[in-house]
Amino acid sequence: MKPLEGKVAVVAGATRGAGRGIAVSLGEAGATVYCTGRSTRENKSSMNRPETIEETAEMVNERGGTGIPVRVDHSIEDEVKALFERVQEEQSGQLDILVNDIWGSESLIKWDKTFWEDDVQNTFKVLENAIHTHMITSRYGVPLMVERGEGLIVEITDGQTYQVRGPMSYSLSKIGVIHMAEVMAEQLEGRELSGITSLSLTPGFLRSEEMLEIFGVTEENWRDGEETDPDFAMSESPFYVGRALASLAADPDVHRYHGKALSSWDLMHVYDFTDINGTQPDWGEHYKKKYGPDVR
Repeated sequence: MKPLEGKVAVVAGATRGAGRGIAVSLGEAGATVYCTGRSTRENKSSMNRPETIEETAEMVNERGGTGIPVRVDHSIEDEVKALFERVQEEQSGQLDILVNDIWGSESLIKWDKTFWEDDVQNTFKVLENAIHTHMITSRYGVPLMVERGEGLIVEITDGQTYQVRGPMSYSLSKIGVIHMAEVMAEQLEGRELSGITSLSLTPGFLRSEEMLEIFGVTEENWRDGEETDPDFAMSESPFYVGRALASLAADPDVHRYHGKALSSWDLMHVYDFTDINGTQPDWGEHYKKKYGPDVR
């Protein structure tokens, strides 16, 4: 029996990147996974990328899970509410794992601008995409867990600390969801719902579909990217953080991480999983050796 067989997950933002890796890894462990996002074969999102939620669901099925694609714009409250009403009906109210990985803001980040140079409305849009969507999704997803008194909520972010991450919009977005996981943890604990765990999780240098394109490589020859940036040698595929999350979901003692900010590399040392190519990249150790003790 697979460790997550019989478990139900919603991965919000499962179209590509870490969200896809997480959805597929949960399927690999036997879970039923609702794969949500805006990009379908019939209608692409404003990002206009080729990846779709149907492809992700098919990958979940191929790995042994059950993938269910659902088109949802997580910034629209009624669509999110309808998603969880569907989960409630189809799964008899069972929701074991909720993953918030909605992002969709890469093209909006102005890496070369200061906060006084960036467009305020642009910053607001980033926050809407990356924080408001998570708030709406948790608002309608977590009550299913509260009703049953158990579940795992995971906020996907970039980095474990409150260290500045570049532009105001990006830094606020990634730090904001870490704090969101902490707030949910405190409020759940205050109501003695100790069967529900809330935490945040970061990958290291993520070898997403878009990053592979930026480096001009594929997953098959990704090491050629080291010629452009030596740090790429320590990059990880989206399935690495996916396996980290699947390991957490299968851990009967996962509540010890309640309110914590975790990383793929730290959890690798706990659960001893590997990336899809058999490696175990440790971005944290690499970063400390090269840049100093503060790990983003």
